[in-house]
Amino acid sequence: MKAQTKTLVALVVLAMAGAAQAAVTAEEAAKLKTTLTPLGGERAGNKDGSIPAWDGGYTKAPAGYKSGEPRPDFFAGEKPLYAINAKNMAQYADKLTDGVKGLMQKYPNFRIDVYPTHRTAAAPQWFYDNTFKNASHAKLTGDGYTFEGAYGGTPFPITANPKEMLLNHLTAWTRGESSTSPSRCFTVTPDGKMTLVSDGTQDLQYPYNYKEGSAATYSGYYNIGRYVQSAPASKAGESILAHFPSAEGKTIGLWQYLVGQRRVRRAPSVSYDTPDSVTSGMGFFDEAFMQFGPYDHHEFKLVGKKEIFVPYNNNRANAAAPEDLFKPQFMNPDLVRWELHRVWEIEANLAPGKRHVVAKRRFYLDEDSWQILLLDGWDAQGQLWRMSYTLTELAPDVPSVVGNMAWGTYNLQTGGYYLNAATNGAKQFAVVPRRAETFFSPEELANVGTR
Repeated sequence: MKAQTKTLVALVVLAMAGAAQAAVTAEEAAKLKTTLTPLGGERAGNKDGSIPAWDGGYTKAPAGYKSGEPRPDFFAGEKPLYAINAKNMAQYADKLTDGVKGLMQKYPNFRIDVYPTHRTAAAPQWFYDNTFKNASHAKLTGDGYTFEGAYGGTPFPITANPKEMLLNHLTAWTRGESSTSPSRCFTVTPDGKMTLVSDGTQDLQYPYNYKEGSAATYSGYYNIGRYVQSAPASKAGESILAHFPSAEGKTIGLWQYLVGQRRVRRAPSVSYDTPDSVTSGMGFFDEAFMQFGPYDHHEFKLVGKKEIFVPYNNNRANAAAPEDLFKPQFMNPDLVRWELHRVWEIEANLAPGKRHVVAKRRFYLDEDSWQILLLDGWDAQGQLWRMSYTLTELAPDVPSVVGNMAWGTYNLQTGGYYLNAATNGAKQFAVVPRRAETFFSPEELANVGTR
């Protein structure tokens, strides 16, 4: 058995033991300071060195940088190591997801340029300290969709439980305590037409990650956010508000303001496989942010850890002019950066008695940040249908690698794709002082919509 395989097996066995106890022992948690990163990834690189050791991530913001300014491509001088396309994909098949292979099969001129791997994911020390505490105290509640005993850090850094992994994704450190960002959605139709279908402002806040907060003062809602649309003119003022709980007994809050109705209303349909109005129906609401809203219509199982090519450190793509990035059939391969990283693979299959048009999914979670980087989807006939992705932004000013921006989906059956929460042609996201939580209330949403 290869040394790397032994390491992965040992991690899974260890994590299984922790999952059975709902929290790991102090001895197991201590590995977060030795062989594991502070968030639970493997510190060591892989055997051939193509994945380096984690050395603390990338935390060097440009001198004088102010949040919201364009972030540079920190690896602009690098050249691709090699390119993969339909002609040579068999050589790399074990490191390509079905969705990426599907794109190559559908479009022979599609390729991915593979660059040197940089394990840039990072978080503040206080987040690491809380993660260390959480490892020995966090427990699943609410049939595995909520948790207790954790605050201000990754809840389950050592685990092989897929539900715990998804909760790690949902509470991942990304944009600090609070942020504001342009949020643009571009679609490219099967005939190659690129359109800016929506433009607006996205404000996100993370009560679970308030630095000076505590489990005693925590509201039970890990993420509160709102999106206010400004274009096209026919939809200016339309808004969505979301409150997502991590605590059992709290309910998901979803509201929508529609200009024609001039009132805020509960919007339970802003979830699952309802076509997402922001993407002109090309995407589903639960594809947003790589996972949005409730996800109890599927059952989950861990496939394991593997090395695959994923979009990573994509500052260049996120700063590109829309006409340069969005090309017919697929995004400009010259601008999208791919790297080899270790990920956790989770398979989701439709639960008995439930319905969802995407009957099967596979999630690929970054070992260093716990964020979903790629997501494949199959229809009820077992045909590969969708490939979702995020163009992660390296933001050392936070510090973090941000996956809950610049996400989208390719339709592998009909063609066409979209990129949502994009900043192309606009400013980039900015970390801002924490807002009063009334800023994210239904009453304030109504005020914003009527201005």
